Amino acid sequence: MLEKLRNFALVGHSGAGKTSLAEAMLFDAGVTTRLGRIEEGNTALDFEPEEVKRGASISTGFHQFDWKKHRLVLIDTPGDMNFFTDTKLCLQGADAALVVIDAVDGVKVQTEQAWELARQLELPCAIFVNKLDKDRSDFDRALADAEQSFDVKPMVMQLPIGKEAGFKGVVDLIRMQAFVSEDGGKPKAVEIPADMRDAAQAAREALVENIAEADDNLVEKYLEGEALSEEELHGALRAGVLKRAFAPVLCGSALRNIGVELLCDFLTTAFPSPTDRGSRQALDDGSEEPVAIDPDPAAPFAGFVFKTISDPYAGRLNIIRVVSGTLGSDGTFYNPNKRTKERFNQLLAVMGKEQKPLSGAGPGDIVAVAKLKETTTGDTLCDDSRKVRFVCADPLPTLISFALEAKNKGDEDKIYTSLMRLMEEDPGLVMDRRAETKEIVLSGMGQVHIETTVERMRRKFNVEVTLHIPKIPYRETIKKKVRVQGRHKKQTGGHGQFGDCWVAFEPLPRGSGFEFVDAIVGGVIPKTYIPAVEKGIIESAQRGVLAGFPCIDFKATLDFGSYHAVDSSEMAFKIAGSLAFKKAAEEAAPVLLEPIMKVTVTTPEEFMGDIMGDLNSRRGRVQGMDSAGKNQVIKAEVPLAEFLTYAPDLNSMTGGRGVYTMEFSHYDEVPSHLAQKVIEEVKKQQE
Repeated sequence: MLEKLRNFALVGHSGAGKTSLAEAMLFDAGVTTRLGRIEEGNTALDFEPEEVKRGASISTGFHQFDWKKHRLVLIDTPGDMNFFTDTKLCLQGADAALVVIDAVDGVKVQTEQAWELARQLELPCAIFVNKLDKDRSDFDRALADAEQSFDVKPMVMQLPIGKEAGFKGVVDLIRMQAFVSEDGGKPKAVEIPADMRDAAQAAREALVENIAEADDNLVEKYLEGEALSEEELHGALRAGVLKRAFAPVLCGSALRNIGVELLCDFLTTAFPSPTDRGSRQALDDGSEEPVAIDPDPAAPFAGFVFKTISDPYAGRLNIIRVVSGTLGSDGTFYNPNKRTKERFNQLLAVMGKEQKPLSGAGPGDIVAVAKLKETTTGDTLCDDSRKVRFVCADPLPTLISFALEAKNKGDEDKIYTSLMRLMEEDPGLVMDRRAETKEIVLSGMGQVHIETTVERMRRKFNVEVTLHIPKIPYRETIKKKVRVQGRHKKQTGGHGQFGDCWVAFEPLPRGSGFEFVDAIVGGVIPKTYIPAVEKGIIESAQRGVLAGFPCIDFKATLDFGSYHAVDSSEMAFKIAGSLAFKKAAEEAAPVLLEPIMKVTVTTPEEFMGDIMGDLNSRRGRVQGMDSAGKNQVIKAEVPLAEFLTYAPDLNSMTGGRGVYTMEFSHYDEVPSHLAQKVIEEVKKQQE
């Protein structure tokens, strides 16, 4: 059965028709009794309320069907940039990628990015030009777009019959046969239309020449003018697809179910089985040496989790790609990432929103297991007898952050626990509890990503939140060296309180943090009280004098003081240290610091000028430029305060074709006119 298994992912830009194509495949295979339509909200693969509302996939869907003695497992990935981490992680479970291109819009940004992810994973690819029945659809233009955008040569296997509303079928160039579908019915074999014969003959010759190049023996036959049989062509086609020598191009209309049956035939003949893909690299869990794991049913079990679904009824479902060995319907795994054993008592096949129990699974199978205690996305599961670890892809870096505030008082902890559950399902989310600003900050791929998460939080966990821009974690520091006295004296009935210290404060280079030096000689302050002075300074530095932000990058040298044999205590010296800091901070030219981010923007060349101008307007400093393929890469340092809402701005500047990443670099001084505004704003909020 291993040879007859095909795992493939549907990838492409949002709106290209991936889910509609999957629905047509399921319908043609007899899995569903009617063609699911996105606009009617009745598809087998987009069933989450948020997907139905948006009319687009926000999470990868799985289904499987039998086709001509083969088992096809389809992985329907999101094409929206907001949910692209899911696409990246789920592609790891596939053996090939079917790239869906909209014949009206051509190759768009996420199609290019999906292609790049498939290239990194060395996945064989084919292209399906969809929506040929739509107004303004153009097969040749979509093809030219693909030739320009992809690193593997697109190779035409079919030609469309008719245009736009008159589109009714395709010409199969290997068989030199036309197939016409009336009203989404079964394709009928007919003669190639007379007006297409010359074009079809020329296209076939180009196809045969391209296919023959993938097989040395066929090249000779072809050059000697011998006719090549269908079997020989299919064999060489398969070999070329596996080597990524070319990407076959097929065409049709998912909504009208034209060309879909021929596509399923193609998937069985040209796409790889797990055996064709060969071994996967893993690391030995003990020695960290590389190990090749073959798709061998008799070997010890090894697989990895590439997606997690939080099911309100079944609990947590981990979706596993089995790489080697076999599983029964229950048993134990070893999880080397968490150093723990996990028990499972049911294997499931995921079929849209339903799960069906399985009696077993082998190499290449994609199965789900419920209620594992520790296992999350990216973890390896293996047999105790061979402990290995697969290196899984990392989520894409987050691009936008929002602070979440509970609508109902006392719901703060519920926000935290429900987000933890949602993050198991969506590794593209990152949560941060910021102590200094007392905010829960949620970061994701875009505003739609965050808003969808908030909707799911309300639906699944009944927690309502409002979103606002997070506060900037400013810092303060000093610029001048000063020496001050911190003296605390209080006389009450009985014991008094007395602590007296002289401390020199001076600025340190950026990023040095806080340094405390004990320079007391002759015991003018007893050793037991010196740590209390340090503690007083550290605690007081948590609230700077300008706007209450933590003070950083300074050195405090305790060099003199006095004490009282009866009234001195650790508490008195702690207060003295605190008073010394407050006094020094006012005298030592305090300034406000802001976080500076290291930003990398990748964009097509034509938008370079706009982006550079925009970065300058955000107080950015361009550090350098590189080229990467067709794109330009700009590296810059930009204050975080100017960059909180960059994602939508970059989208509108580049028509969605620019991407960026950012990470913290360092703290730098805020220009004085802006610092004054920040300080006034903070004081206003405190009042």
